[in-house]
Amino acid sequence: MRTPAPALHRTVRAAVAVALGSLTAWCGTAAAAAEDTAITIYSSAEPGAISPDTYRPVPGGGVPNASSVPGYAMVRQERDVKLASGRSTIKFADVAALIDPTTVTFTSLTEPRTRVLEQSYQFDLVSTEKLLLRYVDRPITVERRVGDRIETINGTLLSSIDGLLLRTGDGTLESLHDFSSIRFPELPGGLDTKPTLVWDISSPRSGDQRSRVTYQTGGVTWWADYNLIFNEGKDANNGLLDLSAWVSIINQSGGAYPNARLKLIAVDVHRLSPEARPAFAKRAMDLAQAVAAPEAGFSEKSFFEFHLYTLERPTTLANNSTKQIELFDQAKQVPARKVLIYNGAAGPYYYSSAPLTDRNFGGQSNKKVDVYLEFRNDKQYGLGVPLPAGRIRVSKLDSADGSLEFIGEDRIDHTPKDEDVRVKLGSAFDVVGERKQTDFSVDSKAQWMEEQFEIKLRNHKEQPVRVVVKENLYRWSNWKILTKTHDFVKEDARTIDFPVDVPKDGETLVRYRVRYTW
Repeated sequence: MRTPAPALHRTVRAAVAVALGSLTAWCGTAAAAAEDTAITIYSSAEPGAISPDTYRPVPGGGVPNASSVPGYAMVRQERDVKLASGRSTIKFADVAALIDPTTVTFTSLTEPRTRVLEQSYQFDLVSTEKLLLRYVDRPITVERRVGDRIETINGTLLSSIDGLLLRTGDGTLESLHDFSSIRFPELPGGLDTKPTLVWDISSPRSGDQRSRVTYQTGGVTWWADYNLIFNEGKDANNGLLDLSAWVSIINQSGGAYPNARLKLIAVDVHRLSPEARPAFAKRAMDLAQAVAAPEAGFSEKSFFEFHLYTLERPTTLANNSTKQIELFDQAKQVPARKVLIYNGAAGPYYYSSAPLTDRNFGGQSNKKVDVYLEFRNDKQYGLGVPLPAGRIRVSKLDSADGSLEFIGEDRIDHTPKDEDVRVKLGSAFDVVGERKQTDFSVDSKAQWMEEQFEIKLRNHKEQPVRVVVKENLYRWSNWKILTKTHDFVKEDARTIDFPVDVPKDGETLVRYRVRYTW
């Protein structure tokens, strides 16, 4: 069948709109003004791991696949519905296309005796092809252009395969392959223009009732983005930063949520399966929500063992959209430390069930010195709130022209208040390291071995720097440092740190000897 012209689509839409208007009046769907929507969003994405291709159209590729959005939401909608006494049917058409029908609940808030006998989810959506199939052996009107005029043909549709086959009023058959529009008298039952929830309701009285519908939908997620602006401090090891935090929300659920009350859960919620219904999320939807000033931002509170962020004003989440909302006011002049870490072993290494007595094991050297920014999530400096997992982008002001230049990014996990945040920026350009094994001996019968290392740090900056030399004692779990040039801090059972100062344009040598026994 030839693709219908735009006039065909306009005609079909007009017929559907008329039919849907009658259907809405019959089922008693709530007026838009009476709706109250709340949505709680959960994310199952790794911090900073959501690709922009998930939420922006790819040139020539259309809208991204909503099923790839790593998250879900619990939606609660309250509406006024008109019910008849006894048994009646109501429909809610404005629901998300990616709804999980097994999570749907309907409750009357004004009449506790009203109960649901049956509920169903109808997703057989109207299209030209489905309408033609439903109108086989039924009358339709077809228009086609003949020269400069429009010819109208009325008849009974016999087939829509390879064009249209009609029986006209005089009994003749007419096959049409070239036509401009089709008119259908009405929208057949069983077809909807939107995914629709249908309830078979029993109520002891007629009249208006306030109802609440709750369901879970896919195609929705959120994540946090942090922007840091770093400024050098009094020396090369310290500085100040300004931190702003934003929440990004993707809605590709197939539904829109106008003037909705929004909550975000920062949590790794356990789910039995991707299709399972989280009882915890249901309880979250039932929390009372306060009405706040229009300019209010997010408030945070502990919720069970998790953290709940509530936007203290309504917001609109359009379908197929990405929205950003400020998580909290910008924190300024937060003290930060620049931390240089040298892990000279090329690694990674995995601990063995037996002592590693091969002298060549671990002999390779890494020259890169990693650069980190570290600050404390402290209320004293405008923070002191639980930070949800997210990506941190760091910029620095170029004093030459006043522009901000990107210097690195990292991701953080959920971080409680009063904890340190460490952001990796990359590798230092002017500070390098060198690690060398200078001695090794082993006595397998006596069950011991000794190893000695020499670590050189060279600083080509005009300022002295502090570097943390991180050494992994990977050969065996029972060890003892015999000699050392600098004091160390035991980080864990297999790791020691040597914090050392390296002068400007100078070099520092760290040497230690370790003995393993078993």
